[in-house]
Amino acid sequence: MELSISLTGDSAKYIQIYEEIRQSILSKRLLGHEQLPSKRALARTLDVSVHTVKEAYEQLLAEGYVYSKERSGYFIAPFEFDWVQDEQQHEVPLRTIISNDIQYDFHNGHVDNEAFPYSLWHKLLKKHVNKNNLSISPWAGEDLLRSEIARYVQRSRGVVCDASQVFVYGGTQSQLQALSLFLGPQSKVGVEEPGFKRAHTTLRQCGLSTEAIPVDKAGITLPSKTIHMLYTTPAHQFPLGMIMTVERRAALLQWANLNEAYIIEDDYDSEFRYKGLPIPSLAKMDQLQQVIYFGTFSKTLLPSLRISYMILPKSLIASFNAFNHDQKSVVSRVEQLVLADFIAQGQFDKHLAKMRTVYRKKQQALLTAISTHFSEEFQIIGEKSGLHIVMKLPNRLSEKNAIQLAQKIGILVYPCSTSYQHGTEDTLIILGYGGLTLQQIDEGIALLASVWQ
Repeated sequence: MELSISLTGDSAKYIQIYEEIRQSILSKRLLGHEQLPSKRALARTLDVSVHTVKEAYEQLLAEGYVYSKERSGYFIAPFEFDWVQDEQQHEVPLRTIISNDIQYDFHNGHVDNEAFPYSLWHKLLKKHVNKNNLSISPWAGEDLLRSEIARYVQRSRGVVCDASQVFVYGGTQSQLQALSLFLGPQSKVGVEEPGFKRAHTTLRQCGLSTEAIPVDKAGITLPSKTIHMLYTTPAHQFPLGMIMTVERRAALLQWANLNEAYIIEDDYDSEFRYKGLPIPSLAKMDQLQQVIYFGTFSKTLLPSLRISYMILPKSLIASFNAFNHDQKSVVSRVEQLVLADFIAQGQFDKHLAKMRTVYRKKQQALLTAISTHFSEEFQIIGEKSGLHIVMKLPNRLSEKNAIQLAQKIGILVYPCSTSYQHGTEDTLIILGYGGLTLQQIDEGIALLASVWQ
């Protein structure tokens, strides 16, 4: 038998010989029980040492591609099935490719990365990256962090709880998944309409049925149908941005008590309020009887940190612990300890105070730019808190057209329609400003006005 082998690669020659013979076997150019050339014959043909060919043959033998007969040589092993996969594989894109021409991204989830205290965070990381912290955290989170979170929500939001009620997760969706599994598929959950799309998707993926509950100027309205749990964002309704009134909060709590239902209070963007006095959280008013409290560090620190927390009523603690007995923490122990230290040293409160000033200036720059460059037919919604506003466009502009016009001039803006389950007649665009500079905000809005007006 003659073999056509080309030794032109950079890898060792015995590897090249092995790979070419192996590929010939897999593609069935060499068939079962065919005899390979002797080591000496192939060595002479390829102008290599016998030892080089021997290494290649022995590797093929070890992997079962060939078999040997004493004093006869090496033969191709027979295979009763195909080894070669279909070469026409469908490529699945990992993410949406954004043009390099994009200069201004008004994403509502972006934060000011320049303002993060990197040097202090690195210092705390060095402190906690050691051999004592190699193991994973308890499934509910590090006790130190749970205690610091309990103290923080009490002083900032008036939520009185102890560390045993605090559970640490890797984001709002992960803790919503855990809660959904605990409650079981028989539960029916009310969600805001419009509302946080990923929350609705998570609930449905976990097998729970959902009921769209409309929002009005006071926040989510009282459910008219029987539901077991209600998910709401009272501090800064997503996406429309209204702040739930005290009267509506009291009415919701009365509804929950009468119907023995739970309210999930996602205290979304509660740290960034720019107008009026702070409104007490549902959890403070209820003192964690019917309210399950959600919080996150994604907006206050960095989205990539992926640390959030859920605070349960004491009546649920024993059963929730028993249900999750075999679970493991999905949040880095080191980062939990760093965050606990960061809060305990007072650095988190200091950082929050700084960021409130930063974002207040950015929001004012955005509102000023809109007032300067746009006519009154473009209306602003939800400007009292948070890191985004909603702009209502005139009827002559469709959502799709507005987004396409923006992208053509290097600007990304985002649809509001995806937050609706039953659609809306209004043309609404989400404009986030947390990740842009003051100059970028003004320039971006001026450019938008040039193509939208």
